[in-house]
Amino acid sequence: MARSAPTARQVAVQMLDQVLGQGRLISELSGLPSLAALAPAERAAALRLTNETLRGLERADRVLKPFLKKPPPLTVTNVLRLATVELCTGGAAHGVVNEAVRLVAEGRKTAGMKGLVNAVLRRVADKGPGQWAVLRVPRLPDWLRGPLVEAWGREPVMAMEAAHFAGAPLDLTAKGDPAAVARAVGGALLPTGSVRLAAGAQVTALPGYDAGDWWVQDAAAALPARLLGDVRGLKVLDMCAAPGGKTMQLAAAGAEVTALDLSAARLVRVEENLARTGLTATCVEGDALTHEGRYHAILLDAPCSATGTIRRHPDLPHARTGDGISELIGQQAAMIDHALSLLAPGGRLVFCTCSLIPDEGEVQVTEALARHPGLTVQPVKAPWIEDAWRSAEGGLRLRPDFWAERGGMDGFYMAVLGPSG
Repeated sequence: MARSAPTARQVAVQMLDQVLGQGRLISELSGLPSLAALAPAERAAALRLTNETLRGLERADRVLKPFLKKPPPLTVTNVLRLATVELCTGGAAHGVVNEAVRLVAEGRKTAGMKGLVNAVLRRVADKGPGQWAVLRVPRLPDWLRGPLVEAWGREPVMAMEAAHFAGAPLDLTAKGDPAAVARAVGGALLPTGSVRLAAGAQVTALPGYDAGDWWVQDAAAALPARLLGDVRGLKVLDMCAAPGGKTMQLAAAGAEVTALDLSAARLVRVEENLARTGLTATCVEGDALTHEGRYHAILLDAPCSATGTIRRHPDLPHARTGDGISELIGQQAAMIDHALSLLAPGGRLVFCTCSLIPDEGEVQVTEALARHPGLTVQPVKAPWIEDAWRSAEGGLRLRPDFWAERGGMDGFYMAVLGPSG
């Protein structure tokens, strides 16, 4: 008998197994055959279900605990978690429970637990929604929560966790007039010039997608390129360019852009985005630490822990343990030093990371100033910069709990470095 086509829930459980059992990120699972076999709408549903389960994992486990004498195998646990999140957030009990039982029944190693799954989820459907509503906002794991509380304080970290749990809206960067894009897609124009839509919009179906009028980019991620100011006619290096949002910003602003990235596969995505938007840049595969050239301006969005992006990537705190961050910090410092050597006289460097950890932001810049006499953090003035964003050494510190009333933003650090005087 031919196997039935995978469902969104089935693929979501497979992805949960990979994230929680193998420590893999969702971004690493694009080649999963069952995910690729789904129609676009079902693929989007599978990703949404996976992300929602990861965001609500702590609550789901707390709801399930009284109904389980001992934890079942990981796949069965993930079926229960997925179903619990759905049941506790408005899912129809009949459909959710029946498919959960079917998923377990179809597995050779799990079929014997279909009765358990049915019994547990019937109780969750009855008791779970009320319990869910009074549970605390899920907390970050200790490896990350501890350093963030030390850096920012307990209350701000709790506000960040609330932003992570709420998820993220869809932000667009316009190639031309952002107000026109906002009108076309029915979005809100943010003070920084990004266009914001409610989460769940199908990107490729939005007006202007095929014409290349905009691209998806978090509002915070769109700001580092803007810090370079007027780049018309300037030679600009986007030092770690993929997936290309900042490259497109610079190209749209009239710069002569070199998009550098270590990964040929990731550069393909940059080239695809440039083609869709009708923008041009020179794409170069290479190592940022050995690249040669001379540029009026450089944008270095350095590899980092990506801890500022958890509201969009809830898999990260579950798939990572904090190992390797010290190596990233050393790499960032080396990249800053090399980038400065590529600047033409009077040139400027924007250093940024999508991290919430000061060692990957404020501390990096403070130490770079100590290594390079004559280097300064250049002041940035723009009407959209809020006083709360400014950090002591002169950069900008953005956090997920900022703009809470608008839907938050990714955590980012950015600073403009250049010669004093």
